[in-house]
Amino acid sequence: MKDTSISIDIMDIRKRQGTPEDSAAAEIIDGSLVDTSPEEKMEMSDLRGDKLNIAILFFLYLLQGIPIGLTAAIPMLLQNRGATYKQQAEFSFAYWPFSLKLLWAPIVDSLYWNAFGRRKSWLIPTQYLIGIFMLILSMHVNQWLGGSGNAPNIQVLTVIFFSLNFLAATQDIAVDGWALTMLKRCNVGHASTCNSVGQTAGYFLGYVVFMALESTEFCNTYLRRTPAPEGFVTLSGFLWFWGVVFLVTTTLVAIFKRENDVNSRKPTNEPELNIKQSYSLLLTILRMRPIQILGAILLTVKISFAASDAVSSLKLIDAGVPKDKLALLAVPLVPLQIILPLVISKYTAGLRPMDVYVKAIPYRLALGLVASFVVWITPAFMIDGHFPVYYYVMLIINYGLYQITLYSMFVAVMAFFARISDPAVGGTYMTLLNTVSNLGGNWPSTVVLWLVDVLTWGRCNIPDTETDNMCSSQEQKDACSAAGGKCEIDIDGYYIEVLICLIYGLLWYNWGRKKVTHLQSLPLKSWKVVAEKSSSQDTESLLRNH
Repeated sequence: MKDTSISIDIMDIRKRQGTPEDSAAAEIIDGSLVDTSPEEKMEMSDLRGDKLNIAILFFLYLLQGIPIGLTAAIPMLLQNRGATYKQQAEFSFAYWPFSLKLLWAPIVDSLYWNAFGRRKSWLIPTQYLIGIFMLILSMHVNQWLGGSGNAPNIQVLTVIFFSLNFLAATQDIAVDGWALTMLKRCNVGHASTCNSVGQTAGYFLGYVVFMALESTEFCNTYLRRTPAPEGFVTLSGFLWFWGVVFLVTTTLVAIFKRENDVNSRKPTNEPELNIKQSYSLLLTILRMRPIQILGAILLTVKISFAASDAVSSLKLIDAGVPKDKLALLAVPLVPLQIILPLVISKYTAGLRPMDVYVKAIPYRLALGLVASFVVWITPAFMIDGHFPVYYYVMLIINYGLYQITLYSMFVAVMAFFARISDPAVGGTYMTLLNTVSNLGGNWPSTVVLWLVDVLTWGRCNIPDTETDNMCSSQEQKDACSAAGGKCEIDIDGYYIEVLICLIYGLLWYNWGRKKVTHLQSLPLKSWKVVAEKSSSQDTESLLRNH
């Protein structure tokens, strides 16, 4: 028996939205279906009446970037407080919510209090909770971070920052949806700019600006005439400030910003689905063979770069490079990060964008190897506890070149996603692919961080004493220190990981480029969502007009 209550006919959707066969208002451009109706062509952006809305969207996305930036700053602080790499691996789970938000996005889109507003029903509670979490965290964070002989409480920190990012990801879902109704139809395109610029600005404030203002050395060198024993801000003070900002701005939005009628939003070709239909659609997409191959590529390719991406910066801190200097290296590269996507997009706009993706892999592998060499020689550059300017120039050059390869792969895979996504269910399709891609970067980072200590071989060196303490656990390291000894590393697990990732990357490249070539050779109809017969009534006839 077919469950028609949750079914949607994909062919009816295609007929309604217009395909090249039945509508002159659509064209194939670079292999993708593009709406070229006269109404859309003539509708120009008009910011009159929307300037305040754009400012509100920008600020909401900026707030979203603050927890993300703070999450990136915590590993740097933990490394200076003697956290192990296993503890860093445990904390890395705090990054995962943005890679998993597709799991609860259908709930956010489908359940709401209509009298209060479809998006405000989620935005207001989540932002209040973020503010409350930050205020609570500000009172206890110094204790949980450890230091002065106390071990950091990684479990509590992970839970708190995972919760913060979970709330920020939920806020992201709500704001993305609200942007469609907050702005006029002709201005909806500005929402993506608010997203990218606002979130980047928030990340910059939460990571780079915080690390600089928290650093005693940076503040005394560049911002003060009279040296002081600490920076301009502390983590607890920074959290308290932004917690108050979240509470105040959320109250203002709740009271003064009305949500437009959901029926006035920019019309889309994508059907409105309830929770059951949304999850059934996801399962249908995941059963498609090309999607499964692409998923295998996305979930495995970044293992090749995991050691360089996740561990190198922490190893530089171990070698004595100040954490605030590492954070500030991002500043001169901001223009590069803005220009790179524009330049690279010229080479990914055709029918084979993944050619750029594949070509960038060997260069990224090589630059990762160079980064490990830089880590290895870093102690030799230290002079009286400081590093010369030319050392930081070397870091910037290596990091800048690495960013070129990283952005080449990012822009290429985004272009490929846009090309293959089924226009009938484009939002769900793209979000699924982005989720898999993000997850493919998170899980290898967690694993390599956990394995650094496992693969490291060391021993406790106590003068005039023989010991079998191999310093393989935190307990053994503490026992070594208590006995007046020092743990000396014979073989650093980081370099073993670099070698393993390099070998894996070369093997993956030989396999992956063939799979990528195969996927790019498939006709676009291979990526269309087609209802399949299933024993489950929820997916048997998913795609019928409701």
